Amino acid sequence: MSIPQSGGGPIERPEQLAEYLESGCKPKADWRIGTEHEKFGYCRDTLKPLPYDGPRSIRAMLEGLRDRFGWDPIFEGEHIIGLQKDGANVSLEPGGQLELSGAPLETIHETCDEVNEHLREVKDVADGIGAGFIGLGAAPHWTHEQMPVMPKGRYRLMTDYMGRVGTHGTQMMYRTCTVQVNLDFSSEADMVKKMRVALALQPVATALFANSPFFDGKLNGHKSWRSRIWRDLDAARTGMLPFVFEDGFGFERWVDYVLDVPMYFVYRDGKYINALGQSFRDFMKGQLPALPGEIPTLSDWADHLTTVFPEARLKKFIEMRGADGGPWRRLCALPAFWVGLTYDEAALDAAWELVKDIDAETREALRVAASVDALQGEAGGVRLFDLARDAVAIAEQGLKSRARKGAGGMVPDETHFLNALKDSIETGRAPADELIEKFNGEWQGDVTRVFGEYSY
Repeated sequence: MSIPQSGGGPIERPEQLAEYLESGCKPKADWRIGTEHEKFGYCRDTLKPLPYDGPRSIRAMLEGLRDRFGWDPIFEGEHIIGLQKDGANVSLEPGGQLELSGAPLETIHETCDEVNEHLREVKDVADGIGAGFIGLGAAPHWTHEQMPVMPKGRYRLMTDYMGRVGTHGTQMMYRTCTVQVNLDFSSEADMVKKMRVALALQPVATALFANSPFFDGKLNGHKSWRSRIWRDLDAARTGMLPFVFEDGFGFERWVDYVLDVPMYFVYRDGKYINALGQSFRDFMKGQLPALPGEIPTLSDWADHLTTVFPEARLKKFIEMRGADGGPWRRLCALPAFWVGLTYDEAALDAAWELVKDIDAETREALRVAASVDALQGEAGGVRLFDLARDAVAIAEQGLKSRARKGAGGMVPDETHFLNALKDSIETGRAPADELIEKFNGEWQGDVTRVFGEYSY
């Protein structure tokens, strides 16, 4: 989840909303890669989730990272709720999932180094307090009642609202983890093409990274239960967004979409003010019931942009949001997949050719098929395995064309970060397939065995 935004004066013209998005346009030389990943913390002896407070807790993790590795703390009231350093931040999801939001970096070599350094720091602190961390798309056996609640005002508001607008919202908040990558665009036209490719291929990412076959201690019938949860969360702010594929889509159309999404909150003086279900359009007119007479600032708009949750999200950059949290190799593979597809012009054109004839009904059906069957899914005559094979091949060519060297010039490009995905193409198996096989075999139905074999 995003931390509160800051800066920006009052919004005096409606055009400022689209101009805010457009200000994200950058020349290709300035494009960067921002990788985010979430992970579950747990007590090693009990295998229960880490509470917020206590000697073995989320607070202890944050304070340990601060004290040992020089992170600057972020507070909400008296509670430490995040960290920041060198353009990156560590934040908390509602159930205590620890998230690294990486700095904007030039190459996947750098972003993977950042991920590895972060996991090393986390393990160092966790080992000292008897905690562990694991990358999965959904909590394998913890019940909703067992999940801690982080002391963040945003989450208190969202928890109440989620229970009124969907059936799975609180499951998403407290019992799921994802990995995502944030990417740049050069112009409105470039943004449009990238958003269309991103949404059309998001089911492929879900299939390749499917890693949540367990829930409540048993198999749940899906290979990505996290993706299943997102389908019944809040229809007003989730989904595959068919309008992105319509003629005339651009920054203005995105603004119209976000303005139609009900608000959660307004952030003022370190506190979240309840604006649940209220309208940002009314806010623009000074008629927001939560703050009568006030008009929003650009930071309010930036905050509101973080409260829409489609499969790909536009801010001043594009967020690819379809993948389950997972093992470390896939934390580096996700940025490799999307950078390869979108940061080389020929690869982006090839990716669009691959998906341009898939209609909205089939895109949505592929999203469902990916959550249920991962790479074995199909819909509308399209097999996810075939789409994934072709997309990974395009991404590999795109990374070869980028030719960004690593290891002091010894590694010629970034293609090796796709190896985990190429293994899946070779075997037809996502991570969930391996977990299901172990659960039905050597684990003899004991889902807790996942902690011993798959923790970081």
